[in-house]
Amino acid sequence: MKRDLITIADLTIDEIGLLVRVADRLKGAVARREEHRWLRGCTMAMIFEKPSLRTRVTFETGMNQLGGSAIYLGPADIMLGERESVPDIGKNLSQWVDVIMARTFSHQSVVDLANSAKVPVINGLSDLYHPCQVLADVFTLVELRGDLDKLKGLHVAFVGDGNNMVHSWMLAAARVGFDFTLVCPQGYEPDEGVVAHARSLGSSTITVTHDLTAGTKGVDVLYTDVWASMGQEDEAAERRTVFAPYQLNGDVLANAAKDAIVMHCLPAHRGEEISADVLDGPQSVVLRQAENRLHLQKALAAWLLGAREAQS
Repeated sequence: MKRDLITIADLTIDEIGLLVRVADRLKGAVARREEHRWLRGCTMAMIFEKPSLRTRVTFETGMNQLGGSAIYLGPADIMLGERESVPDIGKNLSQWVDVIMARTFSHQSVVDLANSAKVPVINGLSDLYHPCQVLADVFTLVELRGDLDKLKGLHVAFVGDGNNMVHSWMLAAARVGFDFTLVCPQGYEPDEGVVAHARSLGSSTITVTHDLTAGTKGVDVLYTDVWASMGQEDEAAERRTVFAPYQLNGDVLANAAKDAIVMHCLPAHRGEEISADVLDGPQSVVLRQAENRLHLQKALAAWLLGAREAQS
């Protein structure tokens, strides 16, 4: 039976732990320049409705390192749901490739691909979730803390918009067992259905607040993202005004735990959602997060495709 990765809720805590362990082995193999061609002869179709640096390079490089290949399909190549229906695209791609990664605007497009394709489908980003980024972030936290179990009781605070990143963080919190707080302006809260779903999955405390000081007090991890995502360009000026009091800066960092780490999924706008001194400061791990996209996504592809080395 084929598996997909549409949201983090698709994974059990044991499966998240497995992916982290495999990612760690793969990261070590890259550092030692050891060949690890676990997916020799496999092909990934990469569907992009949005431009990308990290998603494209990490998936394409990852498949090459695993001995496979990746085919980039840009917005003009497929035109999801316009030139051809999403289910028809999924059915056709299933005849030629072994796995599909899709970075889309509509989350429903990823769901429709998964429902129609006979091969695994990976959500590379949609308007509702960004599971690959948050799984890589969990891997980063495990590296810093030493073990997945040590993330239990951790407190992660996200400062900004209640977006796809926040939705995936809430699901990760529920699965792994750490607490999560979103600090956002009024009117920019996350999807209520996603919040309820996350709260139903576990005993983690999931909080939404508009109080920046209270929401970041003593937290272990401070996270932020751009205030206007792709597709929200017409809102950018208004969002800069609304979100200005919610910048992740030195004052916010000083309010967190003394050894708090700073995370950002990138790209970043220095001076907007985060100050340059914090983004580039000693408590920031943003480049480590970016690197870990490569290793976690390789682990995910190998696991979904049944590579023997990625099953334990």
